Amino acid sequence: MGPSTSGAASIAGIGATDFSKNSGRSELRLAVEAVRAALDDAGLEPNDVDGLVTFSMDTNAEIEVARALGVPELTFFSRVHYGGGAACATVQQAVLAVATGTAQVVVCYRAFNERSGRRFGLGGSPPAPGDASTDAVMRSWYSPFGLVTPAAQVAMFARRYMHTFGATSADFGLVAVADRKHAATNPRAWFYERPITLEDHQTSRPIVDPLRLLDCCQESDGAVALVVTTTERARDLRRAPAVITAAAQGSARGQESMTSYYRSADEMSQLPEMNLVARQLWRESGLKPGDIRTAVLYDHFTPFVLVQLEELGFCGRGEAKDFIACGNIELQGGLPLNTHGGQLGEAYIHGMNGIAEGVRQIRGDSVNQLDDVHNVLITAGTGVPTSGLILSTDR
Repeated sequence: MGPSTSGAASIAGIGATDFSKNSGRSELRLAVEAVRAALDDAGLEPNDVDGLVTFSMDTNAEIEVARALGVPELTFFSRVHYGGGAACATVQQAVLAVATGTAQVVVCYRAFNERSGRRFGLGGSPPAPGDASTDAVMRSWYSPFGLVTPAAQVAMFARRYMHTFGATSADFGLVAVADRKHAATNPRAWFYERPITLEDHQTSRPIVDPLRLLDCCQESDGAVALVVTTTERARDLRRAPAVITAAAQGSARGQESMTSYYRSADEMSQLPEMNLVARQLWRESGLKPGDIRTAVLYDHFTPFVLVQLEELGFCGRGEAKDFIACGNIELQGGLPLNTHGGQLGEAYIHGMNGIAEGVRQIRGDSVNQLDDVHNVLITAGTGVPTSGLILSTDR
């Protein structure tokens, strides 16, 4: 998104289902429930919608969602690849559509039964003999060594980061403690009223060294939807707009999905794709890290939260362990993170619930509302081609 579209579009409505471990309904029904809730939040009707954007992983075809909702016509529909890395990019796609007049009201959605249905945490099977797809070719290099689950893949990165910068498992644990503390006061969160201590984290069972159970996000059933339209139109709708000040995607040199292990020695403990996103966000918004009151950082695994803080410029290389010490990422700290509880505490909806929380902080109606919030930074999945947003109050 270039300077000409910065501020041109806003998130005008948010909606979600309940978050559970067994929704008892189809993924299509979850998607429709979330979209209806988002439209109601904005004060719009299905007839107003002419665009839909989702993840390539979503099972709900845009035309089926439109039909189930009663949306008469679509002039824009799109999907974004790379799992959780797509979250903020769905909003970017919507911005580009409404800013160019391709569509007037675009809804971004993600719906899945990720606990009761397909469980990403179980990993994938080795490539079938004769499968010549690029994905199968790449997986053939690491599947024989047991790197078939996200946790195993991230553990390799985490160990390298610890070796390079002296971070410890307890440093990662501070992220989990903060997220669970925020979730404990959020009635929507799966872990409502269930905070943890650092000791709880350190004694949770090992998953893949150095990751423990409480370093890993949940598996959740649920859906989230976001309504994007022009800022001018959003001002006339039911809720105060969350202005999209910047949106960006990033895929860096040597990029793979969760397994970019053959990068340079320095980059092995970095996330250059997030750095690319950060540079675009700061340039397009005209803001700097000091202008951000709170951030929602994608927290599928705790180590990546530390690295994101460094890539986004909130601290220097290897300094995140010191930055997060003494409660700096909790509600009373200098940069509260994931005030809804994150994917570790609220739900894992591929980052879309984090965007919804950013909207709530801008509106001033988060359950853990902070004072003086004018800008919120939000990131999508890490370890994969990724994306980010800066949302701002309407000035």
